[in-house]
Amino acid sequence: MSSMSRKPWLLFALLLIMSYYRACFSIVGDTLSPGHSLSHSKRETIVSKGSKFELGFFKPGTSSKIYLGIWYKRFHEEIVWVANRENSLSDPSSSRLYLSENGNLLLFEGSSEIPVWSTNFTFPQSNITEAVLGDDGNFVLRGRSNTSSIFWESFDHPTDTLLPGAKLGIKKVISWKNSEDPAPGVFSLGLNPNGSSQFFLEWNRSQIYWSSEIWDGMSPSKFSETSPLFNYTFVSSKNESERYFSYSLRNPSSTFARYRIYQTGQARSLVWLSGVSIWSIFASAPTNLSDVYAVCGAFGVVQYPDNFSNPCECLKGFKPFSMEETRLNDWSGGCVRKSPLQCENNTYANGKKDWFMKISIMRLPVYSKAYLAENASRCELGCMKNCSCAAYAYNRSGCMIWEGPLLNLLQLPNGGKIGQDIYLRVSAHEYPDQHTKESGQKWRVWVAVLIPAAGLILCLSIFFSCKHKGQSPSSNNLLLFDFDTELHAINDGMNTKNHMKKREKKVAELPLFSYKSVLAATNNFSAMNKLGEGGFGPVYKGKLLRGQEIAVKMLSKRSGQGIEEFRNETILIAKLQHKNLVRILGCCIERDEKILIYEYMPNKSLDYYLFNPTKKEMLGWEARIRIIEGIAQGLLYLHQYSRLRIIHRDLKPSNILLDGEMNPKISDFGLARIVGGNETQANTNRVVGTYGYMSPEYAMDGLYSIKSDVFSFGVLVLEIVSGRKNTSFYNNELLNLLRYAWELWRDDRSLDLMEPTIGYASFTSILLRFINIGLLCVQESPTDRPTMSDVISMISNEHAPLPTPKRPAIFTGRNIMDTNSIVDSTGNCSKNSVTISAMEAR
Repeated sequence: MSSMSRKPWLLFALLLIMSYYRACFSIVGDTLSPGHSLSHSKRETIVSKGSKFELGFFKPGTSSKIYLGIWYKRFHEEIVWVANRENSLSDPSSSRLYLSENGNLLLFEGSSEIPVWSTNFTFPQSNITEAVLGDDGNFVLRGRSNTSSIFWESFDHPTDTLLPGAKLGIKKVISWKNSEDPAPGVFSLGLNPNGSSQFFLEWNRSQIYWSSEIWDGMSPSKFSETSPLFNYTFVSSKNESERYFSYSLRNPSSTFARYRIYQTGQARSLVWLSGVSIWSIFASAPTNLSDVYAVCGAFGVVQYPDNFSNPCECLKGFKPFSMEETRLNDWSGGCVRKSPLQCENNTYANGKKDWFMKISIMRLPVYSKAYLAENASRCELGCMKNCSCAAYAYNRSGCMIWEGPLLNLLQLPNGGKIGQDIYLRVSAHEYPDQHTKESGQKWRVWVAVLIPAAGLILCLSIFFSCKHKGQSPSSNNLLLFDFDTELHAINDGMNTKNHMKKREKKVAELPLFSYKSVLAATNNFSAMNKLGEGGFGPVYKGKLLRGQEIAVKMLSKRSGQGIEEFRNETILIAKLQHKNLVRILGCCIERDEKILIYEYMPNKSLDYYLFNPTKKEMLGWEARIRIIEGIAQGLLYLHQYSRLRIIHRDLKPSNILLDGEMNPKISDFGLARIVGGNETQANTNRVVGTYGYMSPEYAMDGLYSIKSDVFSFGVLVLEIVSGRKNTSFYNNELLNLLRYAWELWRDDRSLDLMEPTIGYASFTSILLRFINIGLLCVQESPTDRPTMSDVISMISNEHAPLPTPKRPAIFTGRNIMDTNSIVDSTGNCSKNSVTISAMEAR
């Protein structure tokens, strides 16, 4: 054999010898003894006895930063633990891990005597510990003479990985910032701190975006299926001093496995398949990347379907906060505007205004605010006036605006039924050609609409002007009154004559009708026309000559209210204008009678359907959801956006009327109270209302506030979802619906609450969300209850996590005046469904 042919074999032998020499030189076994160190410059590492895990220094990816960590000996790129994840090293020649004689592990760089990282324990004497890397991947400080004494272990300080045998307890598993930076990211996995055996995934240590069901003792529900690969353990001591979850491999000698939370917010169970030499995803939570909260940061949009290599993109007019970080799939910084808004810098866009770009089929971002606007144009105007408003949307829930960064955006596919339109505020400097084109199109539309409209208005004005010349006013004749046209004229002052007295001008804000005409409209208050009777008195259906139907409410003479007070009260309530409030059309004060004229609601009241065994099926889930949303919008208007801050005080199903399309309208303001513009509560010595809907602070102490209405709304929500009255639990230890709903919620059986006569398969998630909202509203402490603005936000943002409700207000109602038990002066009780109500002067 020639010398040339022998060289490859000689080279191979030389490499083998060098490799063996390096292994003997660089690896210090599985133990680090006191006074010894592990040096990065010498490439020294510690390898577990069975050669499964290795500990040493590493540089993630192309980064120049140095970290001390543990990885699989077989898979160097799979880092399972990092010691100094928040304090990287930079000098490879002087980085070293040292086990001091006082028993602590110390990580040094350079000549500094201050460690970058340490175990920081106090031991009674020196040279009593040793550091050992086990085959389970656990790096421990243990006693040298008593190896069962563990003083510190890496399993108690996990990073982004939970290995078999490790405990998930007080310390959370936290994702890396990105693939080249092991610093704590924004996503974490931990146990429910409230004591239940549940797992939580959180964003920014605050927002829970996924939770498991309560652990059943077999496997972590919704996180991993029962498998022959794993054994699961959940430990919870009686005094809660120790509480943790752990898992183990049934055959640890032949299988590798780990739980890991990724920088994209998903937690996965990974198993090594030796047959095909790959890591297989055994389970994932949440299943879809789009269900991870704010995975793309501010103004970032999740790609659909999931694209793990490039999951996010910025909205138009925005750019990534850091190109380098987004290259590494780190979107925690989100996106920022390419150009500042005009309202932020008046000289930037040459005086041009910001504009709104329509983005279709979107999952709406979280944390919207309700804004009172009767149409999309007013909604846009309200957002434009507020420089902090980044976007708006107008849908069946009304107007919503978003202030500050937009989070949790998802672009849905074409044809998606749950996607909605959102209008994003962009700078005038962005897309000027598109903006000019759209503005020109809008201008042509306005011209095409306004010119014919102006001509029509002019013609109608001339026609009615001629029609009314020489005729006497008909505003006092109910039969002749046309509410569709004449009421607007009165409110605008067109029918006010100069010789009318001051008092008559005040009344003209709400038409006064003669008793004779009211009598004729109701057919002499015929029993055939009677719609019902409440605490105020009977309600009759009336009909005008033009065919318009009305509701006529006769106030009981027992109310004890004077004419002037009644008139003032009526005019104040008449100022309320909202699509979810019953509209007062006029009144009659004559012959000691006090009568209110309302718009007619053909579908009666909510309780007519809700609690009637033969009618409840007519109220499907879509209608019930729409009713809840409408009631919430009406209450928000009363509490926040009306000219007067109004507390209704008697919200219940019989006071929710339904129009021809089953849209809800709040009625009966007999118990309503007006508080100052900045006030939110008041006190009364006279507690009136309906038992079952009154908040405990009002029923017991006479203290009412906007949170009293929120409580009543919560009861309503639970009644609408369940189809049961709150007070239908008499002779039952549960006492009321609130306690029943709470116990079902606590036991994770809320589906049992839903109306059984109507299938709810396609509405399960939203109805469970409404139950959660209802329980939040009926919490015992008013400060714990949300405002109606918060409620609207919870309803609108269907994917935003909700707070966990506290125990609801559950009381027996002792000493409460209620309509189900009215005691007269003789001590006799009467059972009925009316409300104790009285309209009093402010």
